Amino acid sequence: MPSHSAALSQAQISAFINDGFVRIDNAFPHELADQGRAILWRDTGCDPHDPGTWTKPVIRLGFSSDLPFRTAANTPLLHAAYDQLTGKDRWLPPQGLGTFPVRFPSPDDPGDAGWHVDVSFGWQENPTDFLAWRVNVSSKDRALLMLFLFSDVGELDAPTRIRVGSHRDIARQLEPAGEAGLSLRELAADDFAGTAHCPEVLATGEAGTVYLCHPFLAHAAQPHRGTRPRFMAQPPLQPSEQLSLDRPDGAYSPVETAIRQALNRA
Repeated sequence: MPSHSAALSQAQISAFINDGFVRIDNAFPHELADQGRAILWRDTGCDPHDPGTWTKPVIRLGFSSDLPFRTAANTPLLHAAYDQLTGKDRWLPPQGLGTFPVRFPSPDDPGDAGWHVDVSFGWQENPTDFLAWRVNVSSKDRALLMLFLFSDVGELDAPTRIRVGSHRDIARQLEPAGEAGLSLRELAADDFAGTAHCPEVLATGEAGTVYLCHPFLAHAAQPHRGTRPRFMAQPPLQPSEQLSLDRPDGAYSPVETAIRQALNRA
């Protein structure tokens, strides 16, 4: 088995710090994507060969610990990249993947295409109010946002929209709120206008592609204008220890460095 002790080049790590994401092609084998997609088709209740059964623009499937998903999330290449971006052994091996917003070709508004960042704590206090869930400047309980493509995704296939560099704006917005952070309702009050200046890119790629993203990266869904459904997982990478913006030894990860640079601490 080839070594992946350095999955990402220094240029890719620098791009992650500046842009907020890195794309890894062939992060997991196509065979695993095929196996995972078969499970997802089954769980949607739709027939892959009968577009007449694709009656909704999006079907959300929850977390899955089936073997293809556990294996896809834990390839040697991805483990090495997790180490490089979040700090060696500062993350927990994923026990599966999810959620899966399966998007179907449709003229209808999917109803979930607004800009947002993924919140990471606060659901215990407000289990039924998603907009009350929170994120703070040290990204409590989330080391990365990850996008796993289980189908080929082109520009018409509802690829996730990414605002390049938006993680810096979000870090500055979160800093005054301290450890309590802000709720998604508070962050979205102006429809993420503070990140509107950022260039936009699309998370396209072949099945097996993974985007490793800074937890603060602003992103959004969009309607599906292609012909084949899009299958993607959008799990967190959970930390084994909380991120820190004040390490006595100065051993900051790229995730932490990006926040510190945004706050003029580095």
